[in-house]
Amino acid sequence: MNPSDIKEKYDVIIVGAGPSGIFTAYEAKKNNPALQVLLVEKGHSIEKRKCPKRKTGVCANCSPCNITTGFSGGGSFSDGKLSISEDGEIGGDLAHYIGLDRFRKVLHYTDDLYVHFGADTVVFGNESNALVDEIHRSAIQAHMKLIDSGVRHMGTEKAYEIYSRIQNELQSMGVDMLFDSPVKDFIIEEDEDGEKKAAGVVLFNERQISAGRVVAGVGREGSEWLNGICHVYGINSKVGPVDIGCRIETDAAITAHIDNTLYEAKLIYYTPTFEDRVRTFCWNPRGEVAEEKYGESLAVVNGHSYKDEALKSTNTNFALLVSKNFTQPFKTPIEYGRYIAEMGNMLSGNKVLVQRYGDLKRGRRTTLERLSKNIVRPTLKDAVPGDLSLVLPYRIMLDIIETIEGLERIMPGLAGDSTLIYGVEVKFYSNRIVVDKQFQTNIRNLHVLGDGAGLTRGLMQASMNGICMGRILTGKW
Repeated sequence: MNPSDIKEKYDVIIVGAGPSGIFTAYEAKKNNPALQVLLVEKGHSIEKRKCPKRKTGVCANCSPCNITTGFSGGGSFSDGKLSISEDGEIGGDLAHYIGLDRFRKVLHYTDDLYVHFGADTVVFGNESNALVDEIHRSAIQAHMKLIDSGVRHMGTEKAYEIYSRIQNELQSMGVDMLFDSPVKDFIIEEDEDGEKKAAGVVLFNERQISAGRVVAGVGREGSEWLNGICHVYGINSKVGPVDIGCRIETDAAITAHIDNTLYEAKLIYYTPTFEDRVRTFCWNPRGEVAEEKYGESLAVVNGHSYKDEALKSTNTNFALLVSKNFTQPFKTPIEYGRYIAEMGNMLSGNKVLVQRYGDLKRGRRTTLERLSKNIVRPTLKDAVPGDLSLVLPYRIMLDIIETIEGLERIMPGLAGDSTLIYGVEVKFYSNRIVVDKQFQTNIRNLHVLGDGAGLTRGLMQASMNGICMGRILTGKW
C-alpha cells in the first residue's frame, strides 16, 4: 500500500505483521468489517521476502533481515511447524490467560484456518503404535519427558504460499498494510486523572498515526525494542527465563524413527549435575541449518525444513535450549542472551560457529581440515569451525553435553564424534510483559501479544493469541 494512502486515524493499529498481528487483523475484520485497521510492519510484504543466502550461500546482510522480519514473521520462514498441543504445554502460556477449555476451542479454530489457507492435512504424532511406544519407553529410560503433541508441518517453501494467501485475504477484507515502516514510538497521552493511554504510533520518519487502540505483536526480533519502550513508559514487566543453547545436526538415519513417526520429539531433560531444564526445540527432519540476523549484525543459528522431497537434505537438525531463571538484582535477560551471542560472533567474524562433538569432548577446536573429514556434512556452508567452549558459559556447555549423552539412549549414534554443534542459538522472548485478561498493559488501550511480549513461544500459540485479540477488539470474546 502506498504510504500516501494511509489515513491519519484508525480504530486499531497493529504493530508487527507476524502471526499474532495478522490473525488479530483477520479476526477483527471478520467480526466487524467496518472496523478501520492498520497493520504496520518494519519488514517487507510477503512477495518481497527473499533471502539471497538460500540461493548464493552467502549472507547479503539485508537490513532488516528477510528471515526474521516481514509479513508472517520469523517463525514461518524457518520451518512453518504448527504444534497442536491440547494441554497448552507447548509453545507458550496462553492457556494461563484464557483457560484450558477456551484454549482448546481457539486451538482447533486456528488450526482449521491454517488448513483452509493450504496447510497440509497430515498431522504427525497423533497415532499410537509400537514404534511410538518404544520412543516413549526410551525417553523414560533416559530420564527424559516426551511431551505428546501433534505437529502439522507446513514446510519453509509451502509456508510462503500459505501466508501469501492470508496476506491477499487481509487486503480483500480492507485491512490497510504499511510495510518497510518501523515504528519508533507509541503515542502515550494522559487523561484528566493522570491515567496513561495509548493513542497511536510514531514511525521512524516521524509521521504520527492515531488510533483508539494499539496492539503490539512485534515477535522475537522486536522484543528488545519493546523492552526499551517498557522502561520509557513504565510498562509493567517481569524477568522471564533465558533460553540459550545450540543447534545439533546429525545424519537423518540416526533420527529416522522419530522423524517418520512424531516428526518432532518434544523432550525435556533435567541435567544430573545442575538439574537445569534443557529442551529440544525446532526439530527439522532432513532439513538445513540456517543463520538469522538480529539488528544489523548479530548472527544466531536456526533451522528449517522444506516440504518438497527434492529440496530435502540427508541431515536432521534441532535445537537444545537451556532455560535459566534468574532472581534479583538481574533484570536484563535479553541483553544477557545477546552478550553470549556476540561472544560467538566475535570469534567467527559475525558468523555462526560450528564444532564437531568429538572435538568438543577432546577439548580442542574444530578446524577446516577436521571438518573436511567429517562424516556429517554441514548444511550451513559458511559456518566457521571453532570452539564453542570459549563462548558458552561452563554450566550451559555441560548441560548440553549431558543432554546429548542422554539423547544417545533414544537416538543411538547421536553422541558420536561426527555430530555437529552450531552456536549460539538464543530465543529473544525473555521480557514477560504483565497483562490483564484482555492482553492490555497497565497503559490503557495498549495491548501486547505473542513471542515479543513473552506470552507465547511459537507459531501456533502466537496465531491463537491474535485470534483472541481480534475477538476482544470486536466484543466477541
